[in-house]
Amino acid sequence: MLGVVIALLLLIGSKLLNVQVPFFFKSIIDEMNINWEQQLGTVGTVVGTLILAYGGARFGAVLFGELRNAVFASVAQSAIKRVAQNTFRHLLNMDLQFHLSRQTGGLTRAIDRGTKGISYVLSAMVFHIIPISFEITVVCGILTYNYGATFAAVTLSTMLAYSIFTIRTTAWRTQFRRDANNADNEAANVALDSLINYESVKYFNNEQFQASKYESALLKYQNASINTATSLAFLNAGQNFIFTSALTAMMYMGCQGVATGGLSVGDLVLINQLVFQLSVPLNFLGSVYRELKQSLLDMENLFQLQEHEIKIKDVPGAKPLVLNQHTIPGEIRFENVTFGYHPDRPILKNASFVIPAGQKVAIVGPSGSGKSTVLRLVFRFYDAQLGRILIDGQDISQVTIESLRRAIGIVPQETPLFNDTIKENIRYGRLDASDEEIDEMIKRVQLDKLVKDLPDGVNTIVGERGMMISGGEKQRLAMARLMLKHAPITFFDEATSALDTHTEQSLLKTIREVSHSEINTNVSIAHRLRTIADADKIIVLNQGRVQEEGTHKELVEKDLIYANLWNIQEMFELEKEEGLENEKLQ
Repeated sequence: MLGVVIALLLLIGSKLLNVQVPFFFKSIIDEMNINWEQQLGTVGTVVGTLILAYGGARFGAVLFGELRNAVFASVAQSAIKRVAQNTFRHLLNMDLQFHLSRQTGGLTRAIDRGTKGISYVLSAMVFHIIPISFEITVVCGILTYNYGATFAAVTLSTMLAYSIFTIRTTAWRTQFRRDANNADNEAANVALDSLINYESVKYFNNEQFQASKYESALLKYQNASINTATSLAFLNAGQNFIFTSALTAMMYMGCQGVATGGLSVGDLVLINQLVFQLSVPLNFLGSVYRELKQSLLDMENLFQLQEHEIKIKDVPGAKPLVLNQHTIPGEIRFENVTFGYHPDRPILKNASFVIPAGQKVAIVGPSGSGKSTVLRLVFRFYDAQLGRILIDGQDISQVTIESLRRAIGIVPQETPLFNDTIKENIRYGRLDASDEEIDEMIKRVQLDKLVKDLPDGVNTIVGERGMMISGGEKQRLAMARLMLKHAPITFFDEATSALDTHTEQSLLKTIREVSHSEINTNVSIAHRLRTIADADKIIVLNQGRVQEEGTHKELVEKDLIYANLWNIQEMFELEKEEGLENEKLQ
């Protein structure tokens, strides 16, 4: 607040000195308009003093203006940082459905433009709108006091005509700017999407297709920008015509006053200087209004992001999740849970089952049966529409999200990695982990050979989305990150489905070793039944309902859905092995 007050005081000082400059110039002209030879000494002294005052006033106005800029900069940047940080936190807290329905490029552009818009609005108010209003008021007051209401009336009429023309023309131009914004967002999204999916573009030889999509978006932006530039030329010409007409009229009135002896030459210069001095802020007023309008649009987009409701959040009075301390913690219980990503298409239908604490449990079933949905509901990416989910007897919708998610570790099918080092990607599992702990995890997941072979070792950058390392190495890195978290409940969401048989078996061995060394609830979501045949319990989902439960042996003996899936996969594996044998014989 103090910074704002100081900035405003400097602003007033700057404008008062700025208005004083023409008066010194008038006095210099009037003093020069006498017999120079008769009063050389007196005139020389007076004029010299006035010139120094003239220079001092001009410099003082600029100095106060720059000091105002410096003082207000910290205030503006602090406000921008606060809004940007709040928006970013809000986006991180939004539910998964929100992010799946938005394109990242558009979100980042909206934040970028919105924060720049805030910066411009703040600077426009303090550096342009308030100063211009103050200066126009002072000038009109001076003209009225010194030369009568006629000059002030012309000045005020000019301001009104200028403002009305600027506002109406800018309102007409707004749609062009909005079209340019939309086209800019579209171009950014196409470019980002193409670069993120660079490999897919190459695999299908679709460089030309992506380039044509980008060109189409750029063409829209080009047309909108041309309309914007054309309308800007019309606006500038109209503004200049209004101001020039007013200046011409006032100069005519001033010259008449000099001719009749009512005004001196210095007065004519003063009127010219005062009115012409308004041209600079008036030109700024036009551009400021245009940019202010655009900045408000950008800010609207930014604040609209903050207005989106956070659907997954702590209920009032939510308490931390308390895991069972007397026995093995981590029992998960689904009680009549119904959930669908779309209201008319439920994925889970009145599903009830128990994942016992400390056991290895597998969830299997045909595609679309709701296997991965179980993970998303337990982690509270979504909330169940009916029924409830309990961990150690506590409804997860009633505990704090932070404590719930701290208790759950996940190795997803697609391992998300940051464009950072191997070490920092593993440390992401627990940010306060030491280098020694990270090295231990690298050994346990058998990544030490890779690290030794790399020139930069653990400081090797993995590339965007981990593209610089193989699928198996990414999964091992994800395992190391999971182990570092020390979560009592772990989920493996088809963590080996994208790997070759050798890598898969090696990683499964690592998972078994981890499971035996750390007693926790281990949940595997899998397509390949071979990978979970040793599970303590297998839950078979079909069409959103629990169809079977039991061990691998029990389910095979029942000869129902699980047995059918097992026989199909075993037949496929047998045919594949026979095919390999035939290739060797040939």
